[in-house]
Amino acid sequence: MIAAPDSAEPPTVEAVAVELRDEAASLLFAADLARAVKPGDLVSLAGDLGAGKTFLARGLVRALAEAPDLEVPSPTFTLVQAYDECRPPVIHADLYRLADPAEVEELGLADARESGSHVLLVEWLDKAEGRLGAPSLAVALEHAGADGESRRAIVSGDADALARLRRSLAIRDFLRAHGHGTARRRHLTGDASARAYETVETENGGILVLMDSPRRPPGPVIRDGLPYTRLVHVAEDVMPFVAVDEALRTAGFAAPAIHAADLEAGLLLIEHLGTDGVLDAAGAPIPERYDAAVRLLAALHARAWDPRIEIAIAPGTVHTVPVFDPRAMGIEVSLLLDWFLPRMRGRPASAEERARFAAVWDALFEIVGRAEASLVLRDVHSPNLIWRAHETGHRRLGLIDFQDAMIGPAAYDVASLAQDARVDVSPDLEARLVLAYRRARASADTRFDAARFEEAYAIMAAQRATKILGLFVRLDERDGKPHYLRHLPRIRDYMRRSLNHPSLAALRQLYADWSVLDEAPVPPRTTGTRS
Repeated sequence: MIAAPDSAEPPTVEAVAVELRDEAASLLFAADLARAVKPGDLVSLAGDLGAGKTFLARGLVRALAEAPDLEVPSPTFTLVQAYDECRPPVIHADLYRLADPAEVEELGLADARESGSHVLLVEWLDKAEGRLGAPSLAVALEHAGADGESRRAIVSGDADALARLRRSLAIRDFLRAHGHGTARRRHLTGDASARAYETVETENGGILVLMDSPRRPPGPVIRDGLPYTRLVHVAEDVMPFVAVDEALRTAGFAAPAIHAADLEAGLLLIEHLGTDGVLDAAGAPIPERYDAAVRLLAALHARAWDPRIEIAIAPGTVHTVPVFDPRAMGIEVSLLLDWFLPRMRGRPASAEERARFAAVWDALFEIVGRAEASLVLRDVHSPNLIWRAHETGHRRLGLIDFQDAMIGPAAYDVASLAQDARVDVSPDLEARLVLAYRRARASADTRFDAARFEEAYAIMAAQRATKILGLFVRLDERDGKPHYLRHLPRIRDYMRRSLNHPSLAALRQLYADWSVLDEAPVPPRTTGTRS
């Protein structure tokens, strides 16, 4: 059973007030509230009879189900109604007729709150007498005028949930400021960072994409007086995305046009490049589309890129594309020592192991330091490639998610594509892509050094795979995202391929000594999260 909150006073968090002039405004608020809730939230709806609690609940459920005509009956008599088709799933309860507070156990509400699997949307929560715990968001509806329609919603709750709601309402204000105040918002996707994306269905039937990328706090210092994000040059705001986007578009590549921006708030309204990708219905690579992608990379890497980009939509602002230097590469591969190895072996790496690891990688970084450098987009793989059959040439492929672009070994992007972390790329297809890239580069520039590229490709593929092994364990252990673990066997397989190159003999021996590539399953998380 959920214990009632203790008598200690929680920190005061200022409530959010929203004016609801009519039913349309109430539905809009319900949709914005839907974009703010997450599994495990308890949302209470309070107010007099006829205040609009069920109306608001119905709008929220329909928004989460993305089905404006979904039948959402009042649970006044059934007490509980579940909607597993919603994302996240919702349990809507009306406790007005609850005979005994203990019945919340029989109704399964306490178990649902405990599991954190659903959003609990509860009218008349006070009838439970604290057995469900304190609400994440408490929405109090009150009449706000003599017309009988106007309402005011006063929302209190915990700091995290209120911050999410404020962000959702800020997005609505951003849309309103750019002529899309009543647009329908739909969840599109999130990624391994704090970024999230929505589709915005405009009033004239168009579809845009909203990038929600709040400024990333730098985090604790871990080396050389710098946090992780600064060491590996991870974008902390939307400025790098905007800069690289403008540079790509100027060069003729298909990056999304930016229709509106609030750079300080981290909100962008950008072109929707399409929904078709480079995978077939079974989730396997479509070779011809991967081939088009690797030829696009050859064209991109053949260009000379000025790392200093003056941002057109922010006059006077310059973004300098950072260098993918050995320190950044070394911090990335150290994720294997910090997260993957401790999870697999049940102990941290020793000082001696760290020294050996660093020595092997430093020698490899010296080699790639002599390789060809270019603008590298960093995550050129299936989720970030949009197939546009109606276009021609390199514009058939739309590019997204390049805010972490750097100047570094061109081979990195080829490895990102040909060893796609999300899908199985066969050895034959990988070889075909690498060959296609080499031929395209050689035909455009007789000075292209194929042997040096092959060496850099093997090293950067191993560097990326090493990083990902640690990163995906960190996403599970620290961030509660276990679904990334299913990709680890594939990453290990890619690593085996890369280690066949003669230049990686020392790394091959190191990983063999440490059993990094053994088929042993990743042990379950047992120690909670780490910072």
